[in-house]
Amino acid sequence: MNEPSGFSPAEIYEYLFTARQKLLEWVRPLSLEQYTKEFPFGRKTVRDTLVEIPLAEWNYGSRLIGESIPPREQHPIVKYYQTEFAPLEGAWRELADRTRGILREERNWARAVEYITRPANQPAIRNRTTAGGVATQMIVHEVHHRAQVMAMLRQLGIPAQNLDYSILMVDRTELPV
Repeated sequence: MNEPSGFSPAEIYEYLFTARQKLLEWVRPLSLEQYTKEFPFGRKTVRDTLVEIPLAEWNYGSRLIGESIPPREQHPIVKYYQTEFAPLEGAWRELADRTRGILREERNWARAVEYITRPANQPAIRNRTTAGGVATQMIVHEVHHRAQVMAMLRQLGIPAQNLDYSILMVDRTELPV
């Protein structure tokens, strides 16, 4: 168990990382056929749904530190939409170190953050939020897509289990009856 230091996005990220490791344990043994099998929800495949998570994590981390997002074809995560699982897992491990640093260094979660998004075939959008809002979106975005991957895994016959915070991060002791 991890000893909580207090409520913070950096602490919540540690939960995401712990839950992610369990999820990736279930994904690792998949065949390429299973990894790329299409489903009628999420990003359609385990691979595409998983890649969406670090892609967004990288983007939100960049927004927190004021870096611009490169065009899609130059994005460092996009190439994993075309690879097997192992390269994505390695890149995601490295990204976790970057994200941890960004979240630990932020001192003002109420700080205003503004950024432009450019959805495909749509007008650009100006987004105004706070550093805490960006961190919240990063966190809930992962949980959303993780749930989709877990549903896909269950349909593939993989017994993906509960990754609830209280199970993974809370010190729990059984009491005698």
